[in-house]
Amino acid sequence: MTDTSWGVVAVFALVYLGMFLGGLPKLQLNRPGVALLGAIAVIGMGAVTVEEAARSVDLPTVLLLFSFMVVSAQMRLGGFYTAVTRWVGAQPMAPAALLAALIAVAAVLSAVFSNDVVCLAMTPVVARLCLQRGLSPVPFLVGLACAANIGSAATLIGNPQNMLIGSVLKLSFADHLRGAALPVVVSLVVLWAWLVWGPGGRARMALGAVHTHAVAQGAEADPTFDRVQTTKGLLVAGAVLMAFLSTDWPHEVVALVAAGMLLLSRRFHSSQVMGFVDWELLVLFMGLFVVNHAFAQTGLAAQAVATMAGHGLHLADTGPLFAAGLVLSNLVSNVPAVMLLLPHLGGSDPAVVGLTLALVTTFAGNLLLVGSIANLIVVDLAAQQGVVIDWKAHARLGVPVTVLSLGVVAAWLGLAA
Repeated sequence: MTDTSWGVVAVFALVYLGMFLGGLPKLQLNRPGVALLGAIAVIGMGAVTVEEAARSVDLPTVLLLFSFMVVSAQMRLGGFYTAVTRWVGAQPMAPAALLAALIAVAAVLSAVFSNDVVCLAMTPVVARLCLQRGLSPVPFLVGLACAANIGSAATLIGNPQNMLIGSVLKLSFADHLRGAALPVVVSLVVLWAWLVWGPGGRARMALGAVHTHAVAQGAEADPTFDRVQTTKGLLVAGAVLMAFLSTDWPHEVVALVAAGMLLLSRRFHSSQVMGFVDWELLVLFMGLFVVNHAFAQTGLAAQAVATMAGHGLHLADTGPLFAAGLVLSNLVSNVPAVMLLLPHLGGSDPAVVGLTLALVTTFAGNLLLVGSIANLIVVDLAAQQGVVIDWKAHARLGVPVTVLSLGVVAAWLGLAA
């Protein structure tokens, strides 16, 4: 290999070390910052030209992701998520029934409006709701994060990695929904059953030692419910879903037009809506596209896949792909894992590969606290409400739920095969 190729390998290794650590030691960098600097480095050393870097970015995925961020911003600004959560909490239900209702709501909303946004909106309300009812917020909040992750796997718009999978593999929205619906629903039932009936489940729901000072002031920050703007957002989102299910129009174009319609507003200034767009996530995507493209040009990734195939391990087969998706998702997070695996999955049934990759990488995010952005969002916002959820508390619930839900996926893929 040339000196430039070795330089690309070094940059690639550092970038994915940053994905694993959440940044680089001694530097004020998070994952998007590491990905951006990695892209700058491979361009700066001449491994790829600016034009090549631009072509390496999967623009349909970026546009789809941006568009649904705008749709979700509309729903959040209209107070929809908060209103739904409060309505559920106002019903006279026993703790187990309340947990089931919150899991169902989080899963359904995440399948349409993205798991991260749903966790952002629901977490403070759920924390306050539990404290007002004399319940421990921890199982409810961990259940919220797990349900949002699991539910998001049902569609090709529920989370960023699914958007990427659907865009690159050109998957049918309706076919994926049909394939993912059963394992998602069963896994949600498993999640609820473990939280309620697992070891210490009932006792875990009793109110423990939590701080409540922040809770008393938190409700003031919740957005006011706006019926007109919420209805507008729901109609646009419903039209998008109908187009995805019944037409072959390009998903990114449909979503982009929908986002444009929502930006035409007399109520919400465009700067308000744009303020809820996760620009850092978009930078992460684009940076990793460039770095991965530069690394692919070294030929090392293709050689590694060929070596595996020579030993009978074909990455596109369900078993090896299941294992690779599970391991990589917990090493570098699910979005980078999908970006690493997708270029090497040609020559197989895209629907099966896409379903496997979407379910495994998304469900695997529940294993550890750092495995999913949704988990971190819930923990950070819970802390603002005076509720502490450390990695041990999350692991006690997340690890068994992940093992059981991945068992459901393995059984389903085996039956489907």
